[in-house]
Amino acid sequence: MRVLFVHQNFPGQYRHVAPALAARPGTEVVALGINPAPALPGVRHVRYAVAGRSSPRIHSLAASFETATLRGEAAARAALALKAEGFVPDVICGHSGWGETLFLKDVWPQARLLTFAEFFYSFTGADTGFDPEFPPDGEAAFRTRARNATQLVAFEASDHLVSPTRWQASRIPALFSDRLSVIHDGIDTDRLQPDRSVRIALGRDGLSLGAEDEVVTFVNRNLEPYRGYHSFMRALPEILRRRPRARAVIVGGSDTSYGAKPPAGRTWRDIFLDEVRGDLDLSRVHFVGTIAYRDYVNLLRIAAVHVYLTYPFVLSWSMLEAMALGACIVGSATPPVTEVIRDRENGLLVDFFSAQAIAEAVVSVLADPGAAAPLREAARQSALAYDLRRVCLPAHLRLIDEVAAGRGAE
Repeated sequence: MRVLFVHQNFPGQYRHVAPALAARPGTEVVALGINPAPALPGVRHVRYAVAGRSSPRIHSLAASFETATLRGEAAARAALALKAEGFVPDVICGHSGWGETLFLKDVWPQARLLTFAEFFYSFTGADTGFDPEFPPDGEAAFRTRARNATQLVAFEASDHLVSPTRWQASRIPALFSDRLSVIHDGIDTDRLQPDRSVRIALGRDGLSLGAEDEVVTFVNRNLEPYRGYHSFMRALPEILRRRPRARAVIVGGSDTSYGAKPPAGRTWRDIFLDEVRGDLDLSRVHFVGTIAYRDYVNLLRIAAVHVYLTYPFVLSWSMLEAMALGACIVGSATPPVTEVIRDRENGLLVDFFSAQAIAEAVVSVLADPGAAAPLREAARQSALAYDLRRVCLPAHLRLIDEVAAGRGAE
């Protein structure tokens, strides 16, 4: 079998699936992407470049589709070059969000297209308009609908779709429900084992922290409203006031991954830090930026509480990783968090917008660590349902085989 993976930031969600397929005798695996990628065993990575740029005078509602079309055209030309070499995939696995898969069925009409459907936007019931602090403007509904044009074209060309959570799948139009599976990317629970004996060093602050310390963790790729940074920061003064030994370790960059950018010259990190700066003991607030994965894992291992907040949007790997590591989660009562966290069974759920509720939940755990032990164990057990090696990876491989055989839509 021949399999083509398409993801501008390959490997992305295919980090484990691609080499697992490549390890099968008689299977050839090629990946198309824009950016440099780590070498994966048996996977040939082919990079392509996007020619041209969006038209400066294009209608604003059409801009995202034009950008996706440029990317789709570039991916298709790279595909034509592979075809000229004699490469003809049985299955194409690609992310629908950026337009890369738009024309691949036109290059290889007989190939089966399995599309990763991560998030379908809508003006109600999800991220847009969720946060009253950042109300959508008058054209937000138009932009949201236009933004889905790329995915609708990609879905129509697909033989099958796969989405990582039931809630994310529920956002996809019912028109495609007969060709949709729900399989998470998977969490390596063998590697991510609880270990409360480890310690972490905060070099700049000259501190060594362990599980005996009241460490409150907050982790995001970037510190921004979509992932509840503002709500966490507003809860932090009360947490630190009531728990004099508590320390907050905040992981994440200062860029913007999702949603609106901050005012020019500012970062969301500093805007919301400045808002509460006068009420904080800054000697107990540690912004560590982006850290090595090993350090991140050990940080979550020693955390007394891990706070995870999000708009109704894509579920972060970090929440499930924290659960696998036995962290006590205080999570927002928003989908898809509520698909995984059951309040007072395997974590605590709080109102995303309520700094008081967040603080109360965190303080309750810090004040009675023994009561949190069952939540930690239950979190670990819940994470096993997303186990990479025994659950998710085998399910992805079975689906690829079924799609290759023409059975994926059954």
